[in-house]
Amino acid sequence: MPFNRYLVRFDARRSLHQFTDVLVIGAGIAGLRAALEIPQDLSVLVATKDRITESNSAYAQGGIAGVRSPEDRFENHVEDTMVAGDGLCDREVVELVVREGPTQIDLLVNWDTHFDLENGTLALTREGGHSHRRIVHALGDATGHEVMRAVIARAQTAPNVVLWDDTFTIDLLTDNGACVGAVVWRPGVGKILVWAKQVILASGGCGMVYRETTNPPVATGDGMAAAYRAGAELRDMEFMQFHPTVLYVAGSARYLISEAVRGEGAYLRDVHGERFMLKDDPRAELAPRDVVSRAIFRTMERTQHPNVYLDLSHLDPALVSTRFPGISRVCRQFGLDITKDKVPVRPGAHYMVGGVTVDSHGRTTLPNLWAAGEVTSSGLHGANRLASNSLLEGLVFGAVCGRGAAEASRRMPDSFRAPLLRSATVTDDPGGHLDVADVTNALRGLMVRKMGIVREKGRLDEATQDVKFWCRYVLAREFDTRAGWELQNLLTVARLMLDAAARREESRGTHFRSDFPKRDDDHWARHLSSPRREALTE
Repeated sequence: MPFNRYLVRFDARRSLHQFTDVLVIGAGIAGLRAALEIPQDLSVLVATKDRITESNSAYAQGGIAGVRSPEDRFENHVEDTMVAGDGLCDREVVELVVREGPTQIDLLVNWDTHFDLENGTLALTREGGHSHRRIVHALGDATGHEVMRAVIARAQTAPNVVLWDDTFTIDLLTDNGACVGAVVWRPGVGKILVWAKQVILASGGCGMVYRETTNPPVATGDGMAAAYRAGAELRDMEFMQFHPTVLYVAGSARYLISEAVRGEGAYLRDVHGERFMLKDDPRAELAPRDVVSRAIFRTMERTQHPNVYLDLSHLDPALVSTRFPGISRVCRQFGLDITKDKVPVRPGAHYMVGGVTVDSHGRTTLPNLWAAGEVTSSGLHGANRLASNSLLEGLVFGAVCGRGAAEASRRMPDSFRAPLLRSATVTDDPGGHLDVADVTNALRGLMVRKMGIVREKGRLDEATQDVKFWCRYVLAREFDTRAGWELQNLLTVARLMLDAAARREESRGTHFRSDFPKRDDDHWARHLSSPRREALTE
């Protein structure tokens, strides 16, 4: 499988240059929180591939988990996270994030985030896997949108922060074994070499590697793939979390139905009206996402029906309409009244638990490169993310990375030097037309069929051979469009996911092998690092 170090050719002697103290790649909650943590005497450039409002963070519905009620304790939140993580969480990291949570939520309130209130205090709800009501939310089911509105407004007024939207990060630049910036592409300008003392990667996830996903189109794993090409370690790529309840209406875009719907008491029923979760887990609809997703998968196979149904008809209609206005609005477009009609749902790829390895300070294995948010494997989520811990992780690790990158930047010389880097020439370009959209669609369909909720060796091997074949003629090309670079990144991420899923011969968290259905702590209570590029080269 060919792996060029850089996706495009460039020569520092003939390129446009930009200099900054800290480069932040990604403008979701983690990226902007990092940027806002950096003191104003240091320059910050934030580059995001689409509009600044377009990120996984903005689409988050449920909320942010944080211990706030007198009945709840930090130890409870820690334990819930550890249980969901199925034996792979790093307790030190879990403690760090959970204990910092209330402070970060208070900061958002100070930044004019309008969380929902109840009797004058922050309203709290409960989601699957949580033992207490501890989820703060905004606008009913539009928490991400409201949080990002407030954080974006704050970043836009920060005097040391420059925001570049519509900027595609093609690759991370490295020199003498350290990250020194990135090569980016901007419409009307072309390639720019951005040189930075420190780089913070907060580029989000890779849900678009699947046809069925809750993620927006920007989630194509660009940061993970770029970090991999640059030599940073990735790990736990087998752990893709599937959200159990994605609106399934033929011909429509997939729309997330928040975990909070079940937290407020909604039932899951099969096509015959049976409430099947009661037989699968004592927690029923409030079991962790991997348990619910597999139960739905088995039910769909048993009934030979393409979906199951969410039933809210037994709940107070006024509460449902007030609590879930966004979901209600979307369902009305299809003639569904969520207060009385059963809502068709099925699982969809939702959150990549694995990613770029970071320590408790947000440092990657590549010097001068930090990372936060969904692009990382921090040890918080283990083998399965607890609901509403993702925005929390972005806030905490964004702040940690911002502080660390600022301190490291101050220790470096004030003068900038642009290394005379040249990318290696892309070789073995077969030329001719390549239908990028067709290969992308084929990859996304393949991942649903053979790298989905339930996996086994035969299907994984078949998928690996197909992906290797596509990689041989796609990764050898040099593209000049975003769609081409995204396809190359998706193929790279898919190859790493398949490799990890085939190697982990057990079932744990979001990774379920029908040929190895039991958890095996004797052999697999450990992280799996992705092989280096050379090991995957054929």
